[in-house]
Amino acid sequence: MNFTCKQDGRIDVLMSKELDKPRSQIEKFIKNIGIKINGKIVKKPGFKVKTGDEVEYETVLSEPSNPEYPVDFDIDILYEDEDMLVVNKPPFLTVHQAPSVKEATVVDWLKKKGIRLSTISGEERHGIVHRIDKETSGALAIAKSDDSHIALAKQLENKTMGRYYLALIDLPLKEDCIVSKPIARNPKNRLKMAVVEGGREAKSAFVKLALSKDGKKELIAAKLFSGRTHQIRVHLNHLNRHILGDSLYGFKSRNGKIERVMLHAYMLYLKHPVSKEELEIKAPLFDDFKSLLESNFKKEEIYEVLASDFIINRFNSVC
Repeated sequence: MNFTCKQDGRIDVLMSKELDKPRSQIEKFIKNIGIKINGKIVKKPGFKVKTGDEVEYETVLSEPSNPEYPVDFDIDILYEDEDMLVVNKPPFLTVHQAPSVKEATVVDWLKKKGIRLSTISGEERHGIVHRIDKETSGALAIAKSDDSHIALAKQLENKTMGRYYLALIDLPLKEDCIVSKPIARNPKNRLKMAVVEGGREAKSAFVKLALSKDGKKELIAAKLFSGRTHQIRVHLNHLNRHILGDSLYGFKSRNGKIERVMLHAYMLYLKHPVSKEELEIKAPLFDDFKSLLESNFKKEEIYEVLASDFIINRFNSVC
């Protein structure tokens, strides 16, 4: 979301008027989540802006509530206490409402369950600290209070919170590697992101886990050091590799259609927002991902490489 400043003044005051929201809520949001002014991140509510300055913010505070859609699904809760919870988001489920979303979301399910949620990111994103693409599955952290949300958001920023992803790709990697390439909107296709000179800094690590029985596909793990849209998919495409099912970024199926992008947020690591206890939460694979693994890879090898310690040690040798 964005708007252009119509007068000089403090950003919290002007943004409060622009969005018709309490200044205290805007102040807390700017201080803990941050906004962009003319492309630069600002976390000072008293920052002075000038007429014509462009303000960007990643929330939908000013949008009206979306229509209610039937919540006819359930989501597995992997961890829950009074401060937060972690769910295993199924594929084909959007995390929160947006103008283009015409179905129930993770946030709708949370509200239906009566789970207390943080409100710092606005009505449509209650509790949402980070997102997962609709077709991607796996571990998703949810904040139950504003204080927990702020603490988890800070961990995302300083990279003490993150996820290890599993992906099935159409061509084995030559070797374990780190890709540091800037990402921006694809100038030729607005639906896609791309490696673009002058884009936002992005860094991903990839490690090889298991080769398929026919030697043509590979199970890999990915770890992110930044959080750009479609980052794993874009960096793999840069290596001329594609995730099975990811037709947007170049995957071409030879043996029938794969229904979704085979990418799964497998392990979430973080410090508890209140107790500071270190947590590591694993999200079980969904049946479609598991079926491709079992039909294309040696079972005894697969379940050995899916062990948490094995994956972490593989990244320790690369990063």
